[in-house]
Amino acid sequence: MDDRYPPIADHGLVGDLQTAALVSSRGVIDWFAAPRFDSPSIFGALLDCEHGGHFQLAPDHPEGSSKQLYYPDTAVLVTRFMSPDGVGEVIDYMPPDLTGVATDRHTLVRMVRVVRGTVSFELACRPRFGYGRTEHELDLGPEGALFRAPGISAHLQSTFPLERDGRDVRGTVTLNAGEAGSVLFTVCAPGGEAPPPPTVDSITAQHWDVVRFWKTWLRSSRYRGRWPELVHRSAITLKLLIYAPTGAMIAAATMGLPEQVGGERNWDYRYTWVRDGSLSVRALLDLGFVEEATAFVHWLVARLHDREGTDGEPLQTMYRVDGDPNLPEEILAHLEGYQGSYPVRAGNAAAVQLQLDIYGEAVYALSQGRGIGRQATYAGWKAFTRTLDWLADTWDRPDEGVWETRGGRKDFTYSRVMSWVAFDHALRLADFFRKPADTARWTRTRDAIFEQVMERGWSDAEKAFVQHYGGDVLDASLLLMPRVEFVSPRDPSWLSTLDAMDRVLVSDSLVYRYDPAASPDGLRGCEGTFSLCTFLYVDALTRAGRLSQARYAFEKMQTYANHVGLFAEEIGPSGEQLGNFPQAFTHLSLIMAAITLDEALDDEEGR
Repeated sequence: MDDRYPPIADHGLVGDLQTAALVSSRGVIDWFAAPRFDSPSIFGALLDCEHGGHFQLAPDHPEGSSKQLYYPDTAVLVTRFMSPDGVGEVIDYMPPDLTGVATDRHTLVRMVRVVRGTVSFELACRPRFGYGRTEHELDLGPEGALFRAPGISAHLQSTFPLERDGRDVRGTVTLNAGEAGSVLFTVCAPGGEAPPPPTVDSITAQHWDVVRFWKTWLRSSRYRGRWPELVHRSAITLKLLIYAPTGAMIAAATMGLPEQVGGERNWDYRYTWVRDGSLSVRALLDLGFVEEATAFVHWLVARLHDREGTDGEPLQTMYRVDGDPNLPEEILAHLEGYQGSYPVRAGNAAAVQLQLDIYGEAVYALSQGRGIGRQATYAGWKAFTRTLDWLADTWDRPDEGVWETRGGRKDFTYSRVMSWVAFDHALRLADFFRKPADTARWTRTRDAIFEQVMERGWSDAEKAFVQHYGGDVLDASLLLMPRVEFVSPRDPSWLSTLDAMDRVLVSDSLVYRYDPAASPDGLRGCEGTFSLCTFLYVDALTRAGRLSQARYAFEKMQTYANHVGLFAEEIGPSGEQLGNFPQAFTHLSLIMAAITLDEALDDEEGR
């Protein structure tokens, strides 16, 4: 293990609803991209500790220890340092932009204070623009530092003195108990003015404004179940990963973090997957966050309108947060990757894969959100019906599947199941809105898909529904079958499938997606268990009436959360978090599992 890189889980997340940053428990911001989530990085030491750039603010005593926590019910992160001479804190946050308009100005605020004794803090600000490929110039004056690079600039301001360190900036400050200081790093367009110089009083007042914003937002939650801290931290994390100007939710705040350390499964997750965002609608509505659910539904409808009058697929698997479908994938060859995990990819070639399941998730989202926001317009309904009519002609094709494999197209069972969902919920929408549609054809297609899955998606050898037709490989994506009502959760065929998954995919309650050795996916290496799949397993166990097993699995999964309640994509063989961080789909499925389990336990207890 290269100790130049902190564990992936050793971070908290802060953001302003348009971009986000990771802060390690060492007091280092080692991931920050601006002005949007999917912009090139400015601090990217997580992907190359030498060339990625970082922003450190921490005591100068290496022998001290540190702890992190969130200010309760907020996205304000506190990193506490216990040094030999005292106890200090760095409080990190980003003021949310409440206008809902995309902006090129974003500020990282770092408050520093001492609560006991005397502590000396060191600052090192080393931005590396454009994923570390773009040179910058530095102007340093009494009002602070200005970093200038093509197309972007950044102001660094502090309540204590700063000095030049080559093209970077450093500083030190010694504080006694009760004393505080602050630092602002503000990204803006070239020539953008610096904010007013920070003072301890102004930053303290702003800090409490940000605390009030998050507490007020969270008061909309309807969750009254058994795990409020876990569920509410997941809700705040989802909110941090939603691009407020459009309502699009990204899959994770980072890119390039490995599913296997040293391996090649290093993807860029800073985009909006139709699948992930669509499944978030029900969870957001269940929690009471109607505004966020509505915004995504409108974003999704806009994507259907984008392709009107054109040939080809009505939707693609993912988009940029503004709806741009162009996500060309490139390898950043100058970056060594986290712990040497190469290659580091920016962009995502899976955007142009054929993944037919996305139509099921999209229609599911529109169905779940049918009572919110604006009623379907005539133009919107026509775009919707054209999509379903197109799917009726094209659903029976091999595709790359839900896991975006790069080993060739297959007849994936999950893709067929979700195509069935598309027609099943489209029929419900036609009835709900009482709008014209070829419901007879939709019904015939829905029923044909069902018959095909039951006949070809079943393995007599495994006594289970399987990953693709003609094979015996199990796949955890099928854990969604009872949730989407394709099969009854206590149907013998489903219980047999659940038993088979227990034998093959489950390891101490953690769940693998599938076995790459049994079903080659075109990539070298292996991967850990998928946290999303583990929470889907809890949901499926609950629906099957296996409440004791479900609750124990859910409680055990909580022990894999990091110190502030965040989850990456995967859990490695030693319990370490792997993959991009934090992952929205994991936190979304956690909320889904918690709500399902709460309701079942309440029923069992007669509440």
